[in-house]
Amino acid sequence: MTIRQSERIISTLDYERLELMLQRLPEQQSQSQALNAELEKATLVEPAEMPPDVVTMNSSIRFRLNANDQVRKLQLVYPKDLQNNSEQLSVLAPVGMALLGRRQGDFVRWTHTGVSGEIEVVELVSQPEREGLFYR
Repeated sequence: MTIRQSERIISTLDYERLELMLQRLPEQQSQSQALNAELEKATLVEPAEMPPDVVTMNSSIRFRLNANDQVRKLQLVYPKDLQNNSEQLSVLAPVGMALLGRRQGDFVRWTHTGVSGEIEVVELVSQPEREGLFYR
């Protein structure tokens, strides 16, 4: 599998909300450190300027994990919005962090606390910015 990984693009609104969330988490949590490191490398754009094929918060994504034939569809959410349901994925989960800011068609390698994998972003089913919901 060829790894195609575009730059990570995050909306300024998602960035601000994620920064606030991280300030409330204990710094020693590996998830908060990992997400903070990813945010520092991201390209920021205004919500109205978000490309329509980029995974943002509250997007629904179809993706394939580790070249497995099974395609999963999940919504990327903030931990406070997670309702213990099989249709959501926290941005603090390693897969959630890997998906945030990636484009449809990307193959992404991720590693977190000794576990690694690859993700293919198969389809961006819905994106709030694409639907005109800039401040959801």
